[in-house]
Amino acid sequence: MNEVVFGVKDDKQLEYTSEKCIGCGTCVMACPKGSLVLGSVGAVARGLIDKDFLENQTELCIVCGICAKTCPTGALELKQAGKSVNDNSYISVALKATTVNDNCVHCGLCEQVCPQGCIEVKQWLSNDGSASVDGETIIDTDCCIHCGWCEAVCPADAISVEKPFEGTWSRDENTCTACRTCVDTCPCNALFNPDWEAGERVDKIAQRADACIYCGACDMACPVNAITVTKTAIVPEVEKKALLEKKLLNVAMKRPILTSRLITDEDACLGCGNCVIVCPVNATDEEVGAGYLNEVDAKKVIEVRNGVVKIVNQEMCGSDGACVMICPVGAIALERREE
Repeated sequence: MNEVVFGVKDDKQLEYTSEKCIGCGTCVMACPKGSLVLGSVGAVARGLIDKDFLENQTELCIVCGICAKTCPTGALELKQAGKSVNDNSYISVALKATTVNDNCVHCGLCEQVCPQGCIEVKQWLSNDGSASVDGETIIDTDCCIHCGWCEAVCPADAISVEKPFEGTWSRDENTCTACRTCVDTCPCNALFNPDWEAGERVDKIAQRADACIYCGACDMACPVNAITVTKTAIVPEVEKKALLEKKLLNVAMKRPILTSRLITDEDACLGCGNCVIVCPVNATDEEVGAGYLNEVDAKKVIEVRNGVVKIVNQEMCGSDGACVMICPVGAIALERREE
């Protein structure tokens, strides 16, 4: 894994491992100096922009390590004299490891549902004369994000999972545009678009509460601020928990910063307007009657005028990348924003 030095002070060093980061913004909530920058969460999760979820303004960072203490995945690590100081005062360390006991029948359901691909099940026919299967279930604890999918589906109650947080999740049904940015971003596969039958009314986005770790990545990724995640408890027995509770519990998550910009290739553009129609921020206009979105000019973020795509307002972009994903000719893209 690639580790990036986020800050250095005396013999202390803060390191960031992007592969472990889920873009939840928990560290941003905790940082006392506001040095951490989270942005373009949806686009990064979708692989549409070449950047990490998190950046650090080193001139502001005092290398206090509070961000590392609150990180649920261990993406941030504090070292002193080259050695890790992450201990039981850090949530990722205090979390009990996901374990499997001897009740396991090695059916493979846990492997199938793990959203991070952290479980490997090896199976072989038993050699004791019975028609049964023996095997081995291996859980990569460094990869595990403690979502609880494996525990929920296990038919033998063989798996134990401790979650990092308890919380609440809600979304504004009137604001949500069902753009699926939250679905694609959620590290736990806890969000989905429900299926429906003819004449049936369903929510645009639904939550699998049993799989949610209330990290807040969906909140950070939503381009129209339709989702609210609130942490109500820190589950593991963390040392000096009161400090972390003050930082994280029952407080609003800090909004991400726009760290990307839209770029267009007018020569390649077909003028089809797909990008305009799919943009979730464009879709929040008051006039959303039938056919309105098919009018491809006079929009908030992106529009088509005289057959060519135009960026109207970079600052209103939700950085979800829906326009990039739908463009048939690659005429629109997101790039890292350089200040």
